[in-house]
Amino acid sequence: MRQGNERLVLTLLRRHGPLPKAEIARMTGLSAQTVSVIMRALEEDGLLHRGDKQRGRVGQPSVPMALAAEGAFFLGLKIGRRSSELVLVDFLGRIRDRRIRRHDWPTPEAALAFAEGATRELTQGLPAPLRPRIAGMGVALPFRLWDWPDSLGAPARAMEGWRECDLRAMLAARHGIEVFLENDASAACGAELVFGTAPLPADFLHAYVGFFVGGGLVLDRKLFPGRRGNAAALGSLPVRGGDGGTVQLLDRASTARLEAALLAAGLPADRLWSMPEVWDIPESLLAPWIEQAAEGLAQAAVTALALLDLEAMVIDGWMPGAIRQRLVAATDQAFRRQDRAGLEPLRLIEGSLGPDARPLGAAALPLAARYLT
Repeated sequence: MRQGNERLVLTLLRRHGPLPKAEIARMTGLSAQTVSVIMRALEEDGLLHRGDKQRGRVGQPSVPMALAAEGAFFLGLKIGRRSSELVLVDFLGRIRDRRIRRHDWPTPEAALAFAEGATRELTQGLPAPLRPRIAGMGVALPFRLWDWPDSLGAPARAMEGWRECDLRAMLAARHGIEVFLENDASAACGAELVFGTAPLPADFLHAYVGFFVGGGLVLDRKLFPGRRGNAAALGSLPVRGGDGGTVQLLDRASTARLEAALLAAGLPADRLWSMPEVWDIPESLLAPWIEQAAEGLAQAAVTALALLDLEAMVIDGWMPGAIRQRLVAATDQAFRRQDRAGLEPLRLIEGSLGPDARPLGAAALPLAARYLT
């Protein structure tokens, strides 16, 4: 029970920011004495610190308690189709350091080698007294990587190694820490839930536009991974294609389509993957891609609304913020054009984490497992 109450307090502080003990007691329904005991224990463990006294109110000045940035650290490993990344994240969700490696396609051997070297570098970069506070590693990985080798330009045999690979167990054995693994799009959704700045409803669909589009589902403010961890697999969702036929959403709303358009025009595509904050793309290629992606996402939003009666759809992705903003606006317009007879309205919300969503979501896995409700 005490551990559950500690998690509840840490969750409230993460969601609302610094709070005095009296406010925490009011929000949780716990007694003032119980809250004091919990806060003292968390402070002694280095997970909380005291803020400045707040004066000017009736009675004794209150002292807000806040999460301590160096209370715990987490490693977040993203294995993507065009790059891998490892981040070191503190207890506030801030990325302290990172390592990135670009590749043409991922293999288990390369992923393990990258994780080993990057983990060693990030750990050694921490002051020695803080290294024991690394509380685990999370991995964000596309499921069924072997299903689309042609889209990567990879030989089928190069991706077959993923079919039998237990990356979580291998990393745990090599690094001696607890390792958690999640579908990369679900991890991006979890990152928005834990670290995001956008105001979110209790139930929403999260669409993340990366090399392939993927999704995550939140019900009652909790990530719903599904029976096999693959809920909201938006990339495989059937939608209308440009010729009126049916295609998968990943054929309409993925950065892979933009890469293909650049290469067909004789232009380099490396900047898509190496510089997600700045894309130098001709408007003649970018505008049609946004329009096609928005149409596909709008159809996915209608399908999700019909099935689950959701309040909102959050759209984020591996792209500059200005382009993400355009994509959300275009999706909203396309959604309004859909036949929605019999359905309630649905809000479209711009995500707040962009290219950092998947590694942050990976780091959020051990954080949530140990410290949140």
